[in-house]
Amino acid sequence: LFFLYFPILVLIAYSFNANKRVMVWKGFSFKWYRELFQNEQILEAFIVSIKIASLSATFATFLGVMIGYALVRIKKIPLKPVYIFLSSTPLVLPELILGLSMLLFFISLNNIIGFPSSRGQLTIFISHVTFCIAFVAVIIQARLTDFDKNIEEAANDLGYNYTRVLYKITLPIILPSIIAGWLLAFTISLDDLVVASFTTGPGANTLPIVVFSKVRLGLSPEVNALSSILIFALLIIGLFYFLFNKKFKH
Repeated sequence: LFFLYFPILVLIAYSFNANKRVMVWKGFSFKWYRELFQNEQILEAFIVSIKIASLSATFATFLGVMIGYALVRIKKIPLKPVYIFLSSTPLVLPELILGLSMLLFFISLNNIIGFPSSRGQLTIFISHVTFCIAFVAVIIQARLTDFDKNIEEAANDLGYNYTRVLYKITLPIILPSIIAGWLLAFTISLDDLVVASFTTGPGANTLPIVVFSKVRLGLSPEVNALSSILIFALLIIGLFYFLFNKKFKH
């Protein structure tokens, strides 16, 4: 816990450092937060990342819920163990392999059907949806495995058909898991560097790519400020989800 959280606390503390030299404390200041909001490159990359992460998480959640539900509830699926294996494989594949394979895939599509040769936000979006689906599907499968089917059977006995049971009973009960899957997919997409670096192109740099390029040239106080804002934002989102989940269970 110390090695995990202490560096984060140090990063937040030095984001308020007035000195341009990151690790030399000079005094308390909000200077780098002001500089951050005037940096057009970072702001543009942030907007691109939020847009791609939101869309990727939404599509991945929609498809992941369908995959998780089908693999748990539909018993007679030909080669079902194969589909379960394939749906969870992106969880263990190295990101380097995923990024390189997606790059070759897009190049092949361009040669075969004339897919746009210039890589950009669309290719990043497709790549992120592809590997984020696995995370959502696993969460939904785990929730449905522990699901009490007697509730659905009771609804059937009271006159609900399959569709009404799905929308009135099943989906509301697994809603916290769906939200958790969306948040996980959003975070993974927002944080991704390796796959995005393979599938991006000019004018479509995501926030992790911009931050990494800046860190390679030397530590920047603006990056500390940006990281602190992201940490606080994600903490607030996580807190709201925790309170919602707790209230939902009661």
